[in-house]
Amino acid sequence: MKNVTNITRRDFLEATMKNGAGLAAVSGVSFLTQPEKVRGANDRVRIGVVGVRGQGFVHVEGFSAVPNTEVAAICDVDENVIAQRLADIEKRNLPKPKVYIDYRKLLEDKSLDAVSIAAPNHWHSLMGIWGCQAGKDVYVEKPCSHTWWEGHQLTQAARKYDRIAMHGTQGRSADGYREGVQKLGEGVIGDVYLARGLCFKWRGTIGKAPVEPIPAGVHYYLWTGPAPLKPFTRNRFHYNWHWIWDTGNGDLGNQGVHEVDLARWGLGVKLPNKVSALGGHFMFDDDQETPNTLNCVFEFHMPDGKKRLLEFEVRHWITNTEAEIGLPGFGAGAAALPKAAGAAPAAGPSFGQIKAMCGNLFYGSKGYMAMTGYESYRTWLGEDQEPGPSATRGGDRWANFIQCVRSRKKEDVLAPIEEGHLTATLVHLANVSYRLGRTLNFDPETQRVKGDEEANRLLRGEDRGYRAPFTIPEKV
Repeated sequence: MKNVTNITRRDFLEATMKNGAGLAAVSGVSFLTQPEKVRGANDRVRIGVVGVRGQGFVHVEGFSAVPNTEVAAICDVDENVIAQRLADIEKRNLPKPKVYIDYRKLLEDKSLDAVSIAAPNHWHSLMGIWGCQAGKDVYVEKPCSHTWWEGHQLTQAARKYDRIAMHGTQGRSADGYREGVQKLGEGVIGDVYLARGLCFKWRGTIGKAPVEPIPAGVHYYLWTGPAPLKPFTRNRFHYNWHWIWDTGNGDLGNQGVHEVDLARWGLGVKLPNKVSALGGHFMFDDDQETPNTLNCVFEFHMPDGKKRLLEFEVRHWITNTEAEIGLPGFGAGAAALPKAAGAAPAAGPSFGQIKAMCGNLFYGSKGYMAMTGYESYRTWLGEDQEPGPSATRGGDRWANFIQCVRSRKKEDVLAPIEEGHLTATLVHLANVSYRLGRTLNFDPETQRVKGDEEANRLLRGEDRGYRAPFTIPEKV
């Protein structure tokens, strides 16, 4: 491959036409039969990271810290980002990786054992499917899909090609959360009937961005991929793509998916029977299409005839704490644990300085539990709300993924793609309910909305306008 800084538009287009078409088709894909490697405990695992501007560079640093693991390739459609990340990698004295612009070319590299996908949401499932077809194990950032259908096909591909597939809801790798969920199952707060996920962040306006020429070094055709190809604006590109329906899922599918996953996990439920979401885009007159304030309710019917509720709320501006989530001392390492009487409070920001509050609350017949984004849980028991069990302990999702790549033991994956797909399905159901303005009655067995074909079409992404060759295959 040519040095990334010397690639011309003609080179790029010629390479795309020559190399891209065969990789996008399901039949005749050249990399479907890559043989499995047998790895010893000391064999180096080589991984390629895709999308390295933001969260993807966290992947680079995380995997690089795992023994006998090498980030051997990076891929990004913005040459400016690649140049910056190569400099960052050099500063950290990490091995210089191969560089790719087109993900399909990266997949042809048979020296890579796995891919870690941190591209925008609209690319997650297709990149994951192609990765499975190429014989790579896949780590897929949250949410694993942009629509329900995409996630369904991704889970099928992981199963068909016998891949290790992990989802980026890293809370499942945190020992503090794992203990909290175990305590819930043991009945520490009694019969758990309600979980509440919170995503309160002070997010300002994104303004209105005019159409402009595609910036130098940006391969916008590849960036757009499965989404409709529309004129370039800054609000359809780096980060702000989260707030555009063609590419993002709003804060429900951004930060919120972590809290939805923990809430679903702690409740011990899979797919809901009824979903309703109300909200809107309040305060700001800008390009954002997704709601910045949203209230969602999911109803689950349990085998014993009981019902459980999961609530989730996005709030984008002036907010408050709940159950001490967001306050100093909750989730800040050892300072998160309850203090002895008379102990000084932990140092930290004042109430008025809190700009984000993300976490979960679980309500039971004997008390309640709170979890924070800092791998902590606390409990308050009885009518007097006496402090109960609590813990703050982290985990290492990168090491867990690499361990499973070596062992081939899917049962050891702490955040399996199947669980990620279930949680992403809740995100998609709530967004569809919001967009259609009505409650959805969902059948967990058929995974279809009863008597609502318009909702089912949105869940399949039939409004997306997928463009060849960036289409989700009907048969993986």
